[in-house]
Amino acid sequence: MATIGEIAKLVGASAPLAVVEIDCVSSIEAATHSSLVFATDAATLAAALQSSAGAIFTRTALLTSGDDYLDPRLIAVADPRYAFALAARFLRSRQQTASASQIHPTAVLGTNVRVGKGSSIGPHAVLGDGVVIGEQCEVLANVTIYSATKLGNRVLVQAGAVLGATGFGYARSSATGQYIAFPQQGTLAIEDDVEIGANSTIDRGALGETRIGAGTKIDNLVHIAHNCIIGRNVVIASQTGVSGSCIIEDGAVLGGQVGLGEHAHVGPGVILGGGAGVLSHKKVRGAGEVFWGRPARPLKQYLRDLARLSHRRDA
Repeated sequence: MATIGEIAKLVGASAPLAVVEIDCVSSIEAATHSSLVFATDAATLAAALQSSAGAIFTRTALLTSGDDYLDPRLIAVADPRYAFALAARFLRSRQQTASASQIHPTAVLGTNVRVGKGSSIGPHAVLGDGVVIGEQCEVLANVTIYSATKLGNRVLVQAGAVLGATGFGYARSSATGQYIAFPQQGTLAIEDDVEIGANSTIDRGALGETRIGAGTKIDNLVHIAHNCIIGRNVVIASQTGVSGSCIIEDGAVLGGQVGLGEHAHVGPGVILGGGAGVLSHKKVRGAGEVFWGRPARPLKQYLRDLARLSHRRDA
């Protein structure tokens, strides 16, 4: 729970005139006197003003003349949706901080496992020996976290995810063709504020480390192989596969079903469109530039190539 003034301060806005405590965020339709809602256009703002909401984020530009816009619940911000998400995280964090760690009775914990204050471990989760879970984390049902894995603070792991499994690495005899497992004895580090989707898998390093940078968001059904280094605030959409020893730098965005070959390197701020592929040992660079296709190339080039191919087929 927080006062409306605390929430305004959190997002860098002026405190409204209302004196009320907020304990949750909600839709406009479900709002109560202790709810926070947001409005991005005139229509939703009108609906919010008619609701029971205790506080309303809205765009500064929408606050024109008229009695309605003097409503003491209004908090003017540049981006109401982002401010709403920030406030939701703040309220949730307060609730978690106030509680001790919660471990479901069906969860299985190995020896020397550490679970930080305000964190929860869900039903049938399995944590291997020596796993470290930071504060205010949520590890949901049926998650498996292998030994040598460390989670920072405020990490969310959705149901069925597997963290720290051994990587897919083998050595092959040139004489016999036989494969034997290459040692997979490294570590996995998940930094603060990372979110990992349902049934996603992230392997530990082989001899070194796999690392997921702070603020990165990983969708459902994503695989990240051993020794990958993922930067801060990266977004990776569903069904993406990242081969071993790849580097994805800060702020990159990978659409659904993107594929990266081993040792591929995605530069900071690069956007890979859905289904794009980066070949092994290749680099794609250009902050904010969109790449598409297999192999991935700048969007304009990809569209030209597509148009030429279509022209040939029609000829």
